[in-house]
Amino acid sequence: MTDRIMVAPSILSADFKKLGEEVASLAPLGADYVHLDVMDGAFVPNITFGAHMVKALRPCTDLVFDAHLMVADPAKWAEDFANAGADIITIHCEADVHAHRTLRLIRSLGKKAGIALNPATHENSVEYLLDEADMVLVMSVNPGFGGQSFIPAVLKKIENIRETIIRRGLDIDVEVDGGVNEKTARLCREAGANVLVAGNAVFKAQDRKQMIGLIRGN
Repeated sequence: MTDRIMVAPSILSADFKKLGEEVASLAPLGADYVHLDVMDGAFVPNITFGAHMVKALRPCTDLVFDAHLMVADPAKWAEDFANAGADIITIHCEADVHAHRTLRLIRSLGKKAGIALNPATHENSVEYLLDEADMVLVMSVNPGFGGQSFIPAVLKKIENIRETIIRRGLDIDVEVDGGVNEKTARLCREAGANVLVAGNAVFKAQDRKQMIGLIRGN
């Protein structure tokens, strides 16, 4: 974990007609990661893109590719996304009955492993996975669509997860995804999150660089 707050714009909110340009623009704006929302129409009721898109975008930037797999049976896809250039591969605990094994698989591929949990999922669901994780992703909306409103009840979950990480002396990032803007970002930072995913807040801002700074807390 780093003390720096990392901002990860989600390209789900970018202009898909010029997606390569949108991705290339993020580093000069001060972004840290590129968040890749992968949806399969099974685990969530929407379909976005797969590993081929990630591979096509990889030459556009040197930023960390943060792949969030909202898919059923994520172990089946982990190697494809690793080969496509993802740096962090996050799976949902609700989607994988063998999540411990899948996290180990991701790490064996030389990638950082993340474990995500939906708003209604208790934080205890990931406690026994923390030794195999580099990041915990707390969903602050129900996954499947961009542009949703932040669910305030998850703030206590973020606090509890951060407290557990500190108590156990682990080096794990806490990421928040869903409804993050300059206002909710402050609440997430105060609760213990250090990686903030923002889609509409960044890509629909008049001044994207300023917005990334506000989300970081600058």
